Amino acid sequence: MAKFELKLPKMGESVAEAIITSWLKDVGDSIEMDDPILEIATDKVDSEVPSEVDGVLVEKFFNVDDVVQVGEVLAIIETEGDSDDDTSTQAEVDEVPAEKEVVEELTQTITKAKEMVAPVVSNSDRFYSPLVKNIAKQEGLTQQELDALKGTGKDGRVTKNDILAYLESPNGDRPHSTPETVQPEKQSTSKKEESPSNKPKPAAPVLSSGDDEIIEMTRMGKLVAQHMVDSVQTSAHVQSFIEADVTNIWNWRKKVKDAFAKREGENLTFTPIFMEAVAKALRDYPLMNISVKGDTIIKKKKINLGMAAALPDGNLIVPVIKNADQLNLVGMTKQVNDLANRARLNQLKPDEVQGGTYTVTNVGTFGSIMGTPIINQPQVGILALGAIRKVPAVIETPEGDFIGIRYKMFLSHSYDHRVVNGALGGMFVKAVKDYLEAWDCNREI
Repeated sequence: MAKFELKLPKMGESVAEAIITSWLKDVGDSIEMDDPILEIATDKVDSEVPSEVDGVLVEKFFNVDDVVQVGEVLAIIETEGDSDDDTSTQAEVDEVPAEKEVVEELTQTITKAKEMVAPVVSNSDRFYSPLVKNIAKQEGLTQQELDALKGTGKDGRVTKNDILAYLESPNGDRPHSTPETVQPEKQSTSKKEESPSNKPKPAAPVLSSGDDEIIEMTRMGKLVAQHMVDSVQTSAHVQSFIEADVTNIWNWRKKVKDAFAKREGENLTFTPIFMEAVAKALRDYPLMNISVKGDTIIKKKKINLGMAAALPDGNLIVPVIKNADQLNLVGMTKQVNDLANRARLNQLKPDEVQGGTYTVTNVGTFGSIMGTPIINQPQVGILALGAIRKVPAVIETPEGDFIGIRYKMFLSHSYDHRVVNGALGGMFVKAVKDYLEAWDCNREI
């Protein structure tokens, strides 16, 4: 019998760890290839870890709510395959204690080094991720300050955003030098920062009566809420609105949707049509396809469109269509439908919600004619699609103007005014409108 190590797979460049939310298999259970073994949660998305082999689960190394690093062994699965020989197997078994001793020695050495560096030793059992510890060390935070931080993560854990918000706050912006070396100018600045006008205002008290229902926010709900607050605090939001006549698209889709569904096995919605127009506009205006890093602008080569999707539990997730400008309408439709369906079933992979360079959200799905969406950081723009309405409109013709019935919708463009001025923001959304209104009613797909 051979043994297979099930490890936590890599889940994108920015994901280094995950929390085990549940085990789907117990020790002794028979497992087939691709069977889900456990469920994990990251700060991006929840997902399942499938088995790569057939066999029997013989050992689990972590419990529910444990934090696991990428690459760590989660469990051992015993397979039907034979090992090379008994001698090599025994040699491997004999090597394990030696390896464990080496690991224990290294762990003790690292622990002692940390104790020597840390200004204060914490008696708390609170978990801190390596990233949070690293930031605290670089910024000179004491362990007491770290323990006192209020965390917004799972079970009150301190997240990257929590520690950065603390450092950026007036109370967190303190001199790292000793009082003897502080210059008078610095002292006066510190006093100014600590003045009542600069202190963050406390949140208004929330009172509840005995008849009110208290609902605990879900883990994803907390992440979304924090992401929205961070975005408003980061970007200077400004909006541009424009109305588009989509009568040609409405009539064309009505004409081809049945044949398309029969041929491709997919429903042709308006979303992939709008996504195609946005991708073309981003190609025309590449300075909308950027991110800001300090005082520099990162111009993205790839056009990866985020597609905001509402989940059944009321939360929001943004799967990403990679290289959207390289897809034809059939490919775009398949991508949109696949990501939307798997988002609702909580089957998205972490990599499928990362790497977006611009986001589109369809507020018209819920009847809204327009909206002012919040930018999905670290992007600089987001487009809200309003509901398509049948309205009377002035139609210009060579023979004169007349009133007719047209299908129209509002496009609401939110953008980061730090790097996107009104001209660029307005021209971009105008380009999307032009692509939609110039739709060819005789287009073949």
